[in-house]
Amino acid sequence: MRKVKLQKTDLKVAPINFGGNVFGWTLNEQQSYEILDSFIGAGFNFIDTADTYAWWLNGKGGQSETIIGNWMKLRGNRQKLVIATKVGSETKEHPFDISKKHILKSVDESLQRLKTDYIDLYYTHFDDDKTPVEETLLAYDEIIKAGKVRYIAASNISPKRLTESFEVAEKNNLPKYVALQPHYNLVERTKYETEYAPLVKKYGLSVMPYYSLAAGFLTGKYRSDADLNKSVRGHGVKKYLNEKGFAILKALDTMSAKHSTQPATVALAWLLAQPAIAAPIVSATSPKQLKTLFDAPKLVLDREDLKLLNEASR
Repeated sequence: MRKVKLQKTDLKVAPINFGGNVFGWTLNEQQSYEILDSFIGAGFNFIDTADTYAWWLNGKGGQSETIIGNWMKLRGNRQKLVIATKVGSETKEHPFDISKKHILKSVDESLQRLKTDYIDLYYTHFDDDKTPVEETLLAYDEIIKAGKVRYIAASNISPKRLTESFEVAEKNNLPKYVALQPHYNLVERTKYETEYAPLVKKYGLSVMPYYSLAAGFLTGKYRSDADLNKSVRGHGVKKYLNEKGFAILKALDTMSAKHSTQPATVALAWLLAQPAIAAPIVSATSPKQLKTLFDAPKLVLDREDLKLLNEASR
C-alpha cells in the first residue's frame, strides 16, 4: 500500500489512521484484537489513541492504550506500526493539564500501558490555557532526548497558542510540532479552513483530522430523529439534521452511486483530496465498516466530484 511520509519526520503511514477511542468502550478486548488484525492485515499501520480513552466509562481512562499494548505484545508487531497517543485531556481525576510534571508522569504511564519503549507521535491533546508554552516544550524536549517519544504534534490548541509554540521553539531550540489533529470533515469545514489551514501551510504540518465522518453522520445512517438511537453516539449528530446536512448526504449518495461505493468512503476520499491531509482518523466496529475505510484510499474523486461535494458543504 502507498505510504505517506509525515512532514519533517521519517514516519511513513498508510493513509487511514485508526481511531482507538472504541477500544475498551464499544469494543471489548477480543473484538478490538479482531478489528486491529483486520486493519493491519489490509496493509495499514497507523493507530491513534490517547491516555484518557475511555475515561467516560470509569472516570480514569487507559483502557484503549492497554488493549493496544496487549495486542502488540501478543502479535510481536510493534516495529511495523506507527503509534500515536496523547496527553493533556481531563478525566474525573484531573483537569486539562499540559504542565511538565503531568507530561513526565503521563508519558511513563502510557509507555507502560502500551508495553513499548517509545511513542512515535505524542500529541498535546488539549491545552490547559495556563501552562507556559515553554514549560510544555521543555517537557517534550526531555522525553524526546530520553528516547520515550520520537515526534510531537498538536490537537485542540488555539491558533494563537499554536503560533506561540513555534515562536518559542524557534527562539529556544526546543522541539516543534510536526502534525496537527483538527476537527475537520465535510460538515465541519469553516474553523479549520479559515483559522488552521494557513498555519498548516506556514509551518509545514501533516494533518490527521478527527471526527472524519462527523461521528457517523457522513456514513448516511442518520437521516432523521428516529435514526439517532442507532448507536451510542447517535444523538451527537442531531445538529447535522438540517438543510446543509441533507444537501451533503444527497451529494454523497450521488457520488456513492457513481463510484459503486459507500457514503463514508466518499467522505474520506474527499478529505484525502484536501491539501496537507495525511491520514484521516476514523474508527470501525465491524468488518463492513472496515471495508469503507479500506476502500477510501483507492477512490480518486475527479474535479466534478470534488466540485459537487464542495458546493454542498460550503
